[in-house]
Parts: sequence; structure tokens; C-alpha cells
Amino acid sequence: MPTQNTEHRTYAEPDEVRQFPHGRAEILKLAGAEIGRLVLEPGWRWSTDVKPIAGTELCEAPHMQYHVSGRVHVVMADGTEFEAGPGDLTSLPQGHDAWVVGDEPAVVVDWYGASNYAR
Repeated sequence: MPTQNTEHRTYAEPDEVRQFPHGRAEILKLAGAEIGRLVLEPGWRWSTDVKPIAGTELCEAPHMQYHVSGRVHVVMADGTEFEAGPGDLTSLPQGHDAWVVGDEPAVVVDWYGASNYAR
């Protein structure tokens, strides 16, 4: 079993901040992993705001996420769609688009997929 060290981090001091139109990804390194907090403002849409950075038709980063606040509508390449809000957990494989619903920013903690998000 690998040795685990005690660590304490805060998003008030992220290791990296990736800005994009209508939002940002705040990245923390913890226990050898990168965990992102996505802050997505009203009007944010992956296919409009991040697609030019990623250079792919759909988001190809898989995600495991906890939705802290706001609402996000997700559409998968196969046509599956749903809306996620506070307290929800989502597992998104590659091939999706998403956008903020309503006038409240969406805040999402992403512990799988944040390493390459908005790069």
C-alpha cells in the first residue's frame, strides 16, 4: 500500500489558474493528483468558450465531478442529456458539450479530468 502524507490545501491558493471566456479552472495538486475547481459564469458553454482552446469538436476530457452550486446542462455525443445541480455527482466519458443554465455561476469540483482541462 502506498504511503500517504497528511496534506491541507485551499482553493484560495491554487497551483494554477486557467482562464477562459466566462470562467476559469483552478487547479490544486494534492496527494499526487490534480483536482480542479471549475467556476463557470452564466453564458459559459464548452463549445463556445473552451472548444477553441481544446481544438476538438466535443470535450474529450473524461470527468468525475461534484456540483457545488449553479446548474449545468450536459449533452453527450450519443444524445444522452441531463442537467446537474448542487449536490449532484457526475461521471462524464469523453465526447460531450455542456453549458451553464440560469443566472447563477456553476461551481464544480473535478477530481478526474482537470489535469488537461482548458489546455
